[in-house]
Amino acid sequence: MSYGAENIEVLEGLEPVRQRPGMYIGGTGQEGFHHLVWEIVDNSVDEAINGHADKIQVTLSADRTTLVVEDNGRGIPVDIHPKTGRPALEVILTTLHAGGKFNADSYKTSGGLHGVGSSVVNALSESMEVWVKRDKTLHYQSFSRGKPLGDLEQRGTARGTGTKVSFTPDPEIFGKLKFDPGKIQLRLETSTFLNRGLRVVWTDEATGESEEFYHEGGIDDYLTKLILEDSARPVGENTFSMSVDDEDLRLEVSISWTDQTKETYRSFANGIYTASGGTHETGLKDAIVRAFKEWMGAHGVSLPKGVKVNADDIREGLVAVCSVFIGEPQFLGQTKEKLNNPEVRGLVSERVHAAMVLWLNENKSQADSILARCILAARARAASREASSRVKRKSAVSRRLNLPGKLADCSSSDATLCELFIVEGDSAGGSAKQGRNRNHQAILPLRGKVMNTECLSLKRVLENRELSDIVSALGCGAGKGFDIKKLRYNKIVLLMDADSDGHHIAILLLTFFYRHLRPLIEEGYIYVAQPPLYKITWGQKTYWASDEAEKTKVLKGLPKNSRPELARFKGLGEMMPKTLYETTLDPAHRRLLRVRIPEGSAVETEEVMGDLMGRDSKARYEAIVNWMHFAGDLDLGG
Repeated sequence: MSYGAENIEVLEGLEPVRQRPGMYIGGTGQEGFHHLVWEIVDNSVDEAINGHADKIQVTLSADRTTLVVEDNGRGIPVDIHPKTGRPALEVILTTLHAGGKFNADSYKTSGGLHGVGSSVVNALSESMEVWVKRDKTLHYQSFSRGKPLGDLEQRGTARGTGTKVSFTPDPEIFGKLKFDPGKIQLRLETSTFLNRGLRVVWTDEATGESEEFYHEGGIDDYLTKLILEDSARPVGENTFSMSVDDEDLRLEVSISWTDQTKETYRSFANGIYTASGGTHETGLKDAIVRAFKEWMGAHGVSLPKGVKVNADDIREGLVAVCSVFIGEPQFLGQTKEKLNNPEVRGLVSERVHAAMVLWLNENKSQADSILARCILAARARAASREASSRVKRKSAVSRRLNLPGKLADCSSSDATLCELFIVEGDSAGGSAKQGRNRNHQAILPLRGKVMNTECLSLKRVLENRELSDIVSALGCGAGKGFDIKKLRYNKIVLLMDADSDGHHIAILLLTFFYRHLRPLIEEGYIYVAQPPLYKITWGQKTYWASDEAEKTKVLKGLPKNSRPELARFKGLGEMMPKTLYETTLDPAHRRLLRVRIPEGSAVETEEVMGDLMGRDSKARYEAIVNWMHFAGDLDLGG
């Protein structure tokens, strides 16, 4: 095969974006799809950040495929660009790395500095329309897939200034994806928390609902919202709140300690949500620990015998909101999930530390309450470590000794080949034990539904026999003693009945792994089996279907006059061992779903888990209602 100059392809204009959209928006799934929204909305927010706008209107079409964003900012420039000879509006929307945010005279701070946001959205949109109000004139231009459909037009007179953008993502890129109104609403409201005085009006044409977001209290209001959503109880009565606005940094921080065991952070850079944190969040954590240890030392705090308070204990239960605005933000990637400015860590740490030391000294009763919280966390950590060590010692004696009695282990000693099936019920466990490949497939049956571990400490979890048996079988320990190198299986498969009860048990187990053995999910060890729900026999042929949709598809594929035999399995225990192996255990024919946390969605996953499995039934109900339209055929257990 020849390889010369003629084989080198030069992509012009916005073609690179359409060829490799993931490089610019992180992917073509839900996250990337909604990233288009953030790019356009953030442009309007940037106008507000710099004092040029105070109102944004966002409208979602009835079919949820088109979004309209309008602000009362300065309006995108429409005059002729001196280098290109084209209107500035057209240059911005059709050229990568073109925009007004490279120049500090135009924007003191902004979320977008690479000049790719609007043009990328345009490139990935089936249609885009832009209206600009400037100099008492309404200007209009339309585009499709990054290319102008006509020249910039003047469409009469206009009052005031501003920009209105309507765009429809391209189904050639994103398929049949639709906008999630709940996701967009959350982002819009967050913008009003971060920008006091900003009003955002949201309209959903599908429901006819309209809502205005406005929060005079700023991030203090946001902190209160986060605590309420988590059903947490604040420790003490006072919240730490501070703000700084100088030449180097504009910083706002709001912090409260709660009775929860997890840490919750919401960090933002120039109004952009940094889901993966960054140097500003690291600086905040540094300052909190340093300030509290300094206060303890200054006041000669004497800890109970045997108690040692570390950084994790100090930050346990903490809920914090941190918002920074800087002149030249450096993000890791175009999706802007992590701030990477090295100098910001020191700037944030220095200012938060000074303010928190003063606050602790002025609020002694609050500081004492936090200290008591830290001591409690230290004791719980020590207890969890001891409990984990006991479990670890049980399986460390030897590979065989002291494993759960109901575990039917495999004979192979090669962990890379071994699989553990966690099976619902003794009956199904018996069939699986008989049908499995004994060389590399282990079976661990469970009795009934396991406990919900969403809000439980590791110590409490390991007191449960069923869950403790799982940890013992895995061999890798839990908590501080977790060591993934000691994992005894390459695959951990949740094998449950294909009904609503089975799905519920699987969710409870996934909650356990997510909360207490998350590296097993992150490294791709956890799977969910897809056993058949139906057996369809026609003549000498047998078909298997895991749900109603598959059953219907199989039946439609048979001749019209055929009369197939249809059997529905009430549970795995009804299957003969041979059938269970052929359909669900055999690597050649089985179907397994690998459990993953989607890239860039760690915070969203955390929120979903909290809503669905947490103590707040109201949040769970609202989540179910909001997501119902994404569901297909539902098994309601009837």
